[in-house]
Amino acid sequence: MSLDVITPGEAMVLFAAQQAGPLDQVASFAKTTAGAELNVAIGLARLGLRVGYISRLGADSFGRFIAAALDREGIDRHQVAVDADHPTGFMLKSRSDDGSDPRTEYFRRGSAASRLGAADNPRAYCATSRHLHLTGIFPAVSSDTRALAFDLAADARAAGRTVSFDPNLRPSLWRSQGDMVACLNRLAALSDWVLPGLAEGQLLTGHDNPAAIADFYLGQGARVVVIKLGAAGAYYASATERGLAPGLPVARVVDTVGAGDGFAVGVISGLLEGLRLAAAAAAARGNAIGARVVQFPGDCDGLPTRQELDAFAS
Repeated sequence: MSLDVITPGEAMVLFAAQQAGPLDQVASFAKTTAGAELNVAIGLARLGLRVGYISRLGADSFGRFIAAALDREGIDRHQVAVDADHPTGFMLKSRSDDGSDPRTEYFRRGSAASRLGAADNPRAYCATSRHLHLTGIFPAVSSDTRALAFDLAADARAAGRTVSFDPNLRPSLWRSQGDMVACLNRLAALSDWVLPGLAEGQLLTGHDNPAAIADFYLGQGARVVVIKLGAAGAYYASATERGLAPGLPVARVVDTVGAGDGFAVGVISGLLEGLRLAAAAAAARGNAIGARVVQFPGDCDGLPTRQELDAFAS
């Protein structure tokens, strides 16, 4: 078996509010899956890439729900273990009808996925892939997952496999902002493609503008930096090209959660297919999928198939 992409992460069950208002007053929720890395895995699989997922689920109904979703999306789960002693995490998400970011509450402390560590590194499995995708969430979950993330990145770089990194900042999971910045910049230095949002890049590098943020990561060893600019699009930079890929207009924003993951799906799939970064290629595909995702209520609802992407981006 050979794979295009492998990504480790904590998959959770998401309960999405079906009416606006404070979460404590919501009576009805829809159940689906959540997790930044899982969203990316689903998006890449829908575009026809062969994707493997590394995680651990509880021996509970939530875990079985997520396992069924992985199977349904065609994601390989040979490295998704079942832990009889620790639960699957879950989260609540409010509904926002005005396009603002929804509120979220997480219930993940002591989860099965948080127990993953360097001893669980499936080196032979990873050797079957050509690309590793990481986010800043997985190393923030626990000191064990952090060790595994760095091991996976170091192995991939040593073997000549490409690595992408989306900071996906979750400050509440870290002991301090300083720890977060230092750790994630070290992980970015092991990555080929770095995909921060503008505010994330500003916090992590101390630079204000996209060009300076890109130069920081290129100077650390990245080969490609693509910075998400929201509705304005994306700034991209490499040793050979640099510029702005304009954003796509969206008539109505339904849910902003998952837009960055959709953007990562577009850029990663484009680069793996040999597209250039430029405005009409990989960065533009990232913008297109991000724009599509915000028009749907769930984290994954707007992630397109290849046919849907072609229709939307044309």
